Amino acid sequence: MEALLDQLNNLKTSEVKQVINQKMQEFKQVNDVFSELCFCLLTANFNAIGGIKIQKEIGSGFVELSQEDLALELKRLGHRFPNARANYIYNARSVDVKGALSDLNGQELRNWLVKNVKGLGMKEASHFLRNIGYEEFAIIDFHIVDLLVREGLIERPKTLTPKKYIEIEHILFRIARKANLNLGELDMYLWYLETNKILK
Repeated sequence: MEALLDQLNNLKTSEVKQVINQKMQEFKQVNDVFSELCFCLLTANFNAIGGIKIQKEIGSGFVELSQEDLALELKRLGHRFPNARANYIYNARSVDVKGALSDLNGQELRNWLVKNVKGLGMKEASHFLRNIGYEEFAIIDFHIVDLLVREGLIERPKTLTPKKYIEIEHILFRIARKANLNLGELDMYLWYLETNKILK
């Protein structure tokens, strides 16, 4: 863990810190929560760059298009699973996400999202919450798993069950605390270490 902490501390004295700080502030100012939910539904088994492009292109279509037209748009824009994702987004329109955000918090809120929004798992629910300003959840994708395995902090899980997700999140929380970061910030630093990119 010490080598990883050294890398994080080096990044915290570079221009990367300023970019990440700016991103974290932007997350707190997101107005279109549903669009961000759709982005997170799109990125599962896809990629963030493609998801960002589609989010910008479709805009209000996430709310206005029929499921069939949305699927056609997703296909035109190169999504791998246009029909399934259009179905998830269409179903999400009838879920009271804003109500949950005002009534619940912490693990209870994330669990509610996983249970009630079709297509959201632990990772996607965490990603959504981070992208609208929540800072206490880890986004555990294969980049993060690869890094933790390489650092000898975990063994590669066969599947990322909710229980295993929470176990890895606890490890990430310990790293975050030692690095004086929250989990949302840590994810961006770790993702940068793996990809040399800062997206969202």
